[in-house]
Amino acid sequence: MFIGGAWTGAADGRTRDIHNPSTNERIATAADGSARDAEKAIAFARSAFDSGPWPRMRAQERAAFLLKIADLIDTHAAELATTETRNNGKPLREARYDVADAANCFRYYAGLASKPLGQTFEVPDPAMQTMVVREPIGVCGQIIPWNYPLLMAAWKLAPGLAAGNCCILKPAEATPLTAVRLFELIAEAGLPAGAAQLLLGPGPEAGHALAASPLVDKIAFTGGTVTGRAIIAAATGNLKKITLELGGKSPCIVFADADQDIALEFAMFAAFAGQGEVCSAGSRLLVEKKIASRFLPRLAEATAKIAVGDGLDELTEMGPLITPQHMERVLGYIAAGKAEGAELLCGGHRLTEGALARGNFVAPTIFASTRPEMRIIREEIFGPVLSVQLFEDEADAIRIANDTPYGLAGGVFTGDGAKGLRVLRALRAGITWLNSYHPTFNEAPWGGYKQSGWGRELGTWGLDEYLETKQININLAPAKPGWFRSAGQPAASDS
Repeated sequence: MFIGGAWTGAADGRTRDIHNPSTNERIATAADGSARDAEKAIAFARSAFDSGPWPRMRAQERAAFLLKIADLIDTHAAELATTETRNNGKPLREARYDVADAANCFRYYAGLASKPLGQTFEVPDPAMQTMVVREPIGVCGQIIPWNYPLLMAAWKLAPGLAAGNCCILKPAEATPLTAVRLFELIAEAGLPAGAAQLLLGPGPEAGHALAASPLVDKIAFTGGTVTGRAIIAAATGNLKKITLELGGKSPCIVFADADQDIALEFAMFAAFAGQGEVCSAGSRLLVEKKIASRFLPRLAEATAKIAVGDGLDELTEMGPLITPQHMERVLGYIAAGKAEGAELLCGGHRLTEGALARGNFVAPTIFASTRPEMRIIREEIFGPVLSVQLFEDEADAIRIANDTPYGLAGGVFTGDGAKGLRVLRALRAGITWLNSYHPTFNEAPWGGYKQSGWGRELGTWGLDEYLETKQININLAPAKPGWFRSAGQPAASDS
């Protein structure tokens, strides 16, 4: 862990083995912190914010540090990508995109840090000058998931630091390695002690301590909805600010007038990129009935040919699931789909051929003939499982798409641009695409409706989440207000 500007183990000496999900071999041993370690990090961050240099620096100075971090990420990009793949399992080509995006995130917020953040007003009283300034919130706990370890660290740290906060990052227990390497680069960049700290440990201990502490002013969390609710409950003690980016059960809608070849590959990309371990995955495929008999067999045939393997193999198109426990959870959903009567079009089993037997590999799976009440339709699986739903027309597609407690993302494929825009406008989701799926940009807000979370990350919205708003009123012509008669007597002379 990196606490108070120094590297340290857990207070009680506890450690955790870190594994490669492609082989389940141990690749590292990490400190495994507890509430005691969280309290130590919080104390350092509190002191650094209340009396340290970081919040008091000029925005241009903070920006220079962020730019240096971005440059260091670029310098070590190949190493970071390989480490990400070994720890998370995702194909190396995906990890390379993540590393580049992480560097660009730091650059984006470095550029945004010094841009106008305040306002002045002409108010009815000519003697008053009123202005609004934006100030850092304070100590920010940032809890990130295991599916995008480096990128989620950048999404949290870059805006938090740009705004002048002191941040405590807690990565997922299974995937701390690129976060550790990132903090080595942050230390090399020379950030003041306490401005950014790395806390390792399990969520119920270290994460809960961050959420519950009265010394922490904000929690930013990306992960599951159940954990999000627990964070809300823990954070009520001091009513701290909360940003939550939670789960999804997002629709990918294919109309009959869409380019079928384009829609087919995007349907696969939406569902199986990142092994389906993506909060915005298009895990529900809505297909217009009139093309289902032609579209679905082609989709199943192409999906069955996805190259599944070790992420370090350049030919791999889909890697393993993160842990054996999560693999069993996903296989449990596949069993539930079969038991509830869904039609299995492809996949539906663990892959154990040859070297795959050592890892957490599940064949990309597609279910058809589903019903709305099925678990594979209602619940977030977070794995390579795609559930098909058929629709009659535009209104039916919208109804089915919105029939979910989540509202994170959605994609529409059609040759009719006006129809596509109508459907996108009707979707109750925060991130949408027309004739595309998954591309995201640091410049645009990320977040969802309904039970997919609170607030937004990225873009100017992401910076806003790390700033307080203060009104300042200046009396340009000081005079007594004349409100109280008893205060109307002149002051006695000192002479």
